[in-house]
Amino acid sequence: MFSEMSSMFVQSFWETLIMVGISGAVGALVGLPLGVLLFLTDRGGVLQSVTANRVMGLTVNAVRSTPFIILLVAVIPFTRLVVGTSIGTAAAVVPLTIACAPFFARLVETALREVDRGLIETAEALGATTRQIVFKVLLPEALPGIVAGLTITFVSLVGYSAMAGAIGGGGLGDLGIRYGYQRFLPEVMVVVVVILIVFVQLVQSFGDWVVRRLSHR
Repeated sequence: MFSEMSSMFVQSFWETLIMVGISGAVGALVGLPLGVLLFLTDRGGVLQSVTANRVMGLTVNAVRSTPFIILLVAVIPFTRLVVGTSIGTAAAVVPLTIACAPFFARLVETALREVDRGLIETAEALGATTRQIVFKVLLPEALPGIVAGLTITFVSLVGYSAMAGAIGGGGLGDLGIRYGYQRFLPEVMVVVVVILIVFVQLVQSFGDWVVRRLSHR
């Protein structure tokens, strides 16, 4: 029995790692340029466009304000279209990624707002292109804040992945619900919670360490 449960915990933790890792990576790849565009098209930005900024902002806010459990159900048709099923680890990655991208985009935008405007104005005065301003000024200066935002994003995804277990998304959340709640095994629920807490602490500690290293370059 112990061996069987241990195997299930290992398998569930691996599923959680896959869900968080893939959705975090893809969400970051989408959220980073989206956050940069939100900053550049804002009032006074290098590519100021009130209309484009408003449309992107409304879209981002709409996804961010939707409770994740509702988002899980709402995107089931799209999830089936992408991965061919609405249950399992692969299916959970789709709504997790959709939730991750706009969340991270806002954190990127916030980090970019912390960059000294004088640096941007100096780069513009020297004739720097938008691409050069983004890659030579904005991203390098905002990198510690962006990494801190990515850490927050991954921590949030751990919680979201546990919630995905409510609809059969696999991972530790699914294990906790099926065995800890439905089969009245509170010790399983306790172990799941402890594993998630330790996992989150490790992610947060690693992210904080990277931010400190980048801040002291």
